Amino acid sequence: MTAARVVHVVVPQGIDDPLRPSGGNTYDRRLCHALGSGGWSVSVGEVAGAWPWAGESGRNALAEALCALPAGSTVLVDGLVASTLPEVVAHACCRLRLVVLLHMPLGIDAERPEALRAECEVLSAASAVVTTSGWARDWVLASYGLDPGRVHVAHPGVDICTTATGTRRGGALLCVGAVTPGKGQDLLFAALEDVADLRWRCECVGALSVAPAFVAELLNRARESGLDERFELTGPLSGDALDAAYAAADVFVLASRAETYGMVVTEALSRGLPVIAADVGGVPEALGFASTGERPGLLLPPADVPALADALRLWLTDAEARGALRTAAHHRRAGLQYWSETAASVGRVLLGVAA
Repeated sequence: MTAARVVHVVVPQGIDDPLRPSGGNTYDRRLCHALGSGGWSVSVGEVAGAWPWAGESGRNALAEALCALPAGSTVLVDGLVASTLPEVVAHACCRLRLVVLLHMPLGIDAERPEALRAECEVLSAASAVVTTSGWARDWVLASYGLDPGRVHVAHPGVDICTTATGTRRGGALLCVGAVTPGKGQDLLFAALEDVADLRWRCECVGALSVAPAFVAELLNRARESGLDERFELTGPLSGDALDAAYAAADVFVLASRAETYGMVVTEALSRGLPVIAADVGGVPEALGFASTGERPGLLLPPADVPALADALRLWLTDAEARGALRTAAHHRRAGLQYWSETAASVGRVLLGVAA
């Protein structure tokens, strides 16, 4: 193993915790595995803290983790850990070849202007930045004025999955993501109330512990409307249980208020599931187009409940439209990127900074 193909990866503690699934955690795990399979020596270090705002304890933990690495090491650090700690990162960049893996730019949060300043300093100090979508790269370049040659894209990959067969009526709806305001399950529920006269069942898979007050309000609304047996908050699933949820679905629905990319979109498409989603961030990029030129789903204005209800009604009542979207999803499935390709993209960046 040559030194140029050795990378130290610094990630938040708990990326393997099945009770805390997230796109970022999944990306980190799969990337490390794919880099290892591609001939890299990968050393993973988990850093404890309530990221991204981990306070003094998190600052000390990250500083200690980076200081322990040999001078000249190539380091890939998750932006969730790095983006709010410019003083730690800038100091480490004096002795390490440090690349930031930015899943979601924290500077987007208008309620935390300090995040914009901190993240700009961090990304400016780093040897390179890897984003997970072209949309995120464009946002970073426009917001922070970085050299475009230092900011790269490595789209999330997918696995080879069994195709979901679907049902004749198309009434099995699936949403995957932590149940939080950002993921918009409240918007989805409001739209489903508008189509309560139709036959459907919606399973929302995702952590229920991130925003407990939001979850409680959503459950209360479902009970009051009499839809609690049709609108199910399953909690987090992984492995075979998550695969089974995808396999049982007819269509994937994502009403997020913000997404850097939307890994769950390509995960659904990898099973041949059409997608109904809000047109936010990198979601259009993830949805993409079938080889025949059609969208494998429907893109809707953000936070537009009537538009989402109309799209659900079309899906549930128009067999011809369902068939066309399913065909497009199957064509799109064949063009998705695998994790080995993601690792190859990141590997080129790492080799570039190590040269």
